[in-house]
Amino acid sequence: METSEQNIKSPAEQGIGAQDDNNNYSKNGGWITFPFIMGNLGGLSVAAGGWGANWIVFLITKFNIGSISATKINNVGFAFICLFPIVGAIIADSFAGNFIVIAISSMIALLGMTLLTLIVGIPSLMPIPCLNGSSSIIPCDSPSNGQYLILYTAMGLITMGIGGSRFTIATMGADQFEKNNHQASFFSWYFIVLYVGNAISYIVLVYLMDNISWELGFGICLAMTALGLISFLLGKNFYRFVKPKGSPFVSMARVVVAAIRNRKLSLSDRALTNTSGIIVHTKSPSKRFRLLNKACLVTQNEEQINSGSTKSWKLCTVEEVEDLKRVIKLIPLWSTGILLTTTIALFNGLSTIQALAMDREVGSIKIPAGTFLAFTLVTTAISIFIVDRYLLDMWQKLSGRSLSPLQKIGIGHIFNILGMVATAITEAKRLHLAQANPATSVVSMSALWLVPCLVIVGIGEAFHFPGQVALYYQEFPDSLKTTSTAMVSLLIGLGYYLSVVFTDFIDNTTGWLPNNINIGRVDCVYWLFVVIGVLNFGYYLVCAKLYEYQL
Repeated sequence: METSEQNIKSPAEQGIGAQDDNNNYSKNGGWITFPFIMGNLGGLSVAAGGWGANWIVFLITKFNIGSISATKINNVGFAFICLFPIVGAIIADSFAGNFIVIAISSMIALLGMTLLTLIVGIPSLMPIPCLNGSSSIIPCDSPSNGQYLILYTAMGLITMGIGGSRFTIATMGADQFEKNNHQASFFSWYFIVLYVGNAISYIVLVYLMDNISWELGFGICLAMTALGLISFLLGKNFYRFVKPKGSPFVSMARVVVAAIRNRKLSLSDRALTNTSGIIVHTKSPSKRFRLLNKACLVTQNEEQINSGSTKSWKLCTVEEVEDLKRVIKLIPLWSTGILLTTTIALFNGLSTIQALAMDREVGSIKIPAGTFLAFTLVTTAISIFIVDRYLLDMWQKLSGRSLSPLQKIGIGHIFNILGMVATAITEAKRLHLAQANPATSVVSMSALWLVPCLVIVGIGEAFHFPGQVALYYQEFPDSLKTTSTAMVSLLIGLGYYLSVVFTDFIDNTTGWLPNNINIGRVDCVYWLFVVIGVLNFGYYLVCAKLYEYQL
């Protein structure tokens, strides 16, 4: 069954604080919570982007750390940011709730940003700067153990705080609404704010750090983190709180164990249990993954069941079995996003390297190579707004049906493939000019030729990331709502890990990726991405065709 996703114009147009059909629900939640939640997301997005966009440069220029080591440290930090959303989601779903996790995570991020600002403001917390350009043969001072300790502590607090709140707040925001179309609209605005916040950091904060002072740049990150925390706490009296239902992972493990224990029993003529532990004969589990149905076969007498033995590892309810099945049937669809994010991760890194080898001057301004990724961020934010504001309504009128999450994800796959094709063609042109002028490391081709490629990939992200979050939130069991939105973060983390594996494999087997890309074949790498993207899209179509929406 496809969920209706009517076009939602904007929070203001939907009537902030409007009454809902459910009187209890209208007392809390709704669009009145939107500014408080988005204030937190926006503040932390700007702070996270400002910290992450220039972290490698900071480590190299201020801590005298080599480029390779700095890259490894940066990758470790990014891995933690992708890991902690899952940790935060498990804690929120199991016992703490979203509000507590977001508030504590924001406080931890604030502590990390405070420590980082102190590091750049107190000279003794950093090694003596290198004497670049001097005739001195004295090597740069390495950071002391104490300086490393303080640096890693700040980095750990920042990654833990940002990671713990980023996707948890997506679930809490969606929990404020009962209607699926309102939830879908919230997810669209969630990604708009996330991408705009990052884009501001890539453009403004990177410039301030490089050209004015690191103290000012990190100070703004600190201020934005504080504003985000204050905004979130101010909305406490308006939020709708969803009570945690206990650890869903323990429940799923119980189903597996119970099914194994009952594997020799027959599925016929057996009583089943529901949530309350009462024997029922009218409700049966679905036929999909039938072996799991044995977990809810009654093997004890009715008195034992009614006394609460359904919480044992021998007998589960029909609902618990069906919840596990819902997660299992989503895994193939979820897996199609791994290679998608892998190509995006590789594209982000290679496009920056391409920009370094191209003419980045626009008039009297020289655009930093890292800033080019802002074109993708801005495009994604604008595209999400256009899709949510106009395209969904147009699709509804033309087809008579709403654009489903699966269709959104599929469109994202197509745009991502087209982006790889465009980049391969652009790189082939750049490489031709480089081979014609081997004496120069920077070709005369303008780096603005990368912009159309970045725009196409950005449009794709506007479809597949919001589509995935909406699908997981809609289809995951109620007990796993927070974990469902964090699944996208796990995808991104796996994608970046695999991008390293792909890079090493390509470098060791083909020689397409030398340090000097002017003598390499980056265009062939992009064509390989195209092939991978097409095969992965075919796999996605099969998974989407076989998938049935939860009733």
